[in-house]
Amino acid sequence: MRQLTGVSEIEAALGEELGLGSWHDIYQSEIDAFAAVTHDHQWIHVDAARALTGPYGSTIAHGYLTLSLIPLLVSDAYVFAGFTMKVNYGLERVRFPAPVRAGSRIRARAALTSVELTPEGLRVIVRNTVEIEGSSAPGCVADTVSLLIS
Repeated sequence: MRQLTGVSEIEAALGEELGLGSWHDIYQSEIDAFAAVTHDHQWIHVDAARALTGPYGSTIAHGYLTLSLIPLLVSDAYVFAGFTMKVNYGLERVRFPAPVRAGSRIRARAALTSVELTPEGLRVIVRNTVEIEGSSAPGCVADTVSLLIS
């Protein structure tokens, strides 16, 4: 795991890859749990029998499920240290280029694309590319914005 401590180390890493997380299995039970919490029960996510004849040949994870897994997917790739708090500030850009099928494995590659010192703290933007094992296209590409507070 890469550890970046303090403003100067983070600024020095601008434009660099921060790390690559471990693989995470996408189980149908995880997709079903997400559907239950978000009330999104579209058949392409939860009806395995119908999804077999659908456009993806199986159920697929919700795009927002894939997006919401990014903190987990990068948790063993890098850490910003030396701050009292890290706040999720938002998103700059999110795309879902390829479906994440139930039973697949995903991991995230993180790169630091922006660092800005603000009165509130250090605002960083990390490009997270969620890779799908065996696929040339990612399941998600998201630029997450975090505020690091001293």
